This record gives sequence, structure tokens and C-alpha cells, in this order.
Amino acid sequence: MTLSVISHEKGPITARPPPHSMGPDMPTMDFSNMMNPSIMATHTFDDAPPLDILLVSGGLGNLALLQAGDNKIEDFIASRFESLDYLLSVCIGSVSLARAGVLDNRRATSNKGAWQWVTGSGFGTNVTWVPAARWVQDGKVWTSSGVAAGMDMTYAFLRHIYPQQPVDDMVNGIEYAPHTDPHWDPFAVVHKLPGVEPIGKNHSLADCVAPVGQVEMTSGHH
Repeated sequence: MTLSVISHEKGPITARPPPHSMGPDMPTMDFSNMMNPSIMATHTFDDAPPLDILLVSGGLGNLALLQAGDNKIEDFIASRFESLDYLLSVCIGSVSLARAGVLDNRRATSNKGAWQWVTGSGFGTNVTWVPAARWVQDGKVWTSSGVAAGMDMTYAFLRHIYPQQPVDDMVNGIEYAPHTDPHWDPFAVVHKLPGVEPIGKNHSLADCVAPVGQVEMTSGHH
């Protein structure tokens, strides 16, 4: 497997979002007080190699690019979509997919805290936004809710393309207990999304996570 990190320019790319507003008629926010880790971009949108899988992240930087009229991510997604085996997005990265036109007539989800903005801004054509989903798979397109949900989706995606045991071994090795039910996201309840069943009706918070591949202990062990 070869990993390519793609951005506007090669080299170190800051993870700190540029100044931008959080909505119409809201003041510009300065993020210079935030920590500034960087990641090394291996390619630009113009010289990226052929790809089998494309993962599109989300965050405040997406909002800043949108306000700046920067469509590089969306143009790249649209140009590569047909040749991809899989396209995945995390958080509001699904907005970039919708703006690229690849969610048209598909089901998808996104960050529950940004739900009103994501679903009410007219992104895409005839997108069926699924409020209760932790992640959604529609054909070769996978979309997740917020950042941690992206980890859960990634576990499910790896189970989709690799044998279960090595994936479970990896997840248990880092001691991460993924949420494995794609059809229920408790944060849809936290953010009071419309049409979402309250906790306790058909789901409990105990349904959310447990170490994978383990037999439940029910015989009185302490």
C-alpha cells in the first residue's frame, strides 16, 4: 500500500485553520492561538498519482476554503471519482463530496453538530442525508459522522476489504473499541436531530462500544 497526502502544495501543511467566520454576519475568527501541527503533503492536486481509495477529511478548514471560493478539493474529487474503487469522507468532508456532485441521488451522513448547515445549504442534488447514521455506505461511497465516527467507519471499511482477524487484532492492539452499528449514532440524540429516536427506546448507550471479537462474559465474573 502506498499512501499519498494531497494538498495545494507539496511539503508541510498546517493543521491550523485560516481565519474565517462561522456563518453569515458573524465576525472573522482568528485561530493563531491554536497549536499548529503539520502534515507532509506528498503531492499536489495536479500531480497526484492514480488512486484506488480517496479519503476526504473535514473540519474548520473546509469552511474556510468554501468562504474563500476555493474549489480545488471538489474539482479533484469530481475528476477522480470514476477511476476510484472507493471514496470516503469524515465529518463535513461530505460537503466536499456533495459539492463535487458525487453524492447526487445517494445516501450520506455528516457531523451531527453541523447538521443544519450541511443539510440546509443546498449542497448536492437529491442527497438523502441520514440523521441517525454513524456512517453510511452507498455503493463505493462511504461517509461518516464526526471525527471519532470516522475511526468507526474506517474499522468497518477495513473489515470490508480485508479479513476480519488481522483488522480486529490491529484495533485491539491499540485498545480501541469501535462503535459497530452504522445505523445509530448517539450524537444524533445529543444534537437533537429531527426524527431520531431517544436513547433507551430501541438503543442503550451500552450498545455503543465493546472490544471487537470477544465473547460477552455473562456468568458472574467480577
